[in-house]
Amino acid sequence: MNDAAKPTGELTLRTLAMPTDANPAGDIFGGWVMSQMDLASGIRAGERAHGRVVTAAVKEMAFQLPVKIGDTLNVYTEITRVGRTSITLQVEAWAHRARHRTLEKVTAGTFIMVALDEDGKPSPVPAE
Repeated sequence: MNDAAKPTGELTLRTLAMPTDANPAGDIFGGWVMSQMDLASGIRAGERAHGRVVTAAVKEMAFQLPVKIGDTLNVYTEITRVGRTSITLQVEAWAHRARHRTLEKVTAGTFIMVALDEDGKPSPVPAE
């Protein structure tokens, strides 16, 4: 890992990039990476909301590097804002390239999650 570049937030999800997640060139589909980031957002926001959350929006996401078959994708989340029913998270995806012993930032984005009640309606996020 480059000393200047370090993940921001809490490690929330780690998963292995498999051949079924890749195109014929061995690059992992961007949609798969985004899906893992969405899962991590749901985990972190659900813990904060003490219940069910859904994705309301994803903003400002751009891919900087590919993820390759065999890389471990590490997803870091940081809650940056808690509204009445929403939780905004900054999410970073980093590829751990085991063969090269490096950790490289792949992409980042802003995910907005909304807390829901038992009926699926927006629900206030409880105070910490």
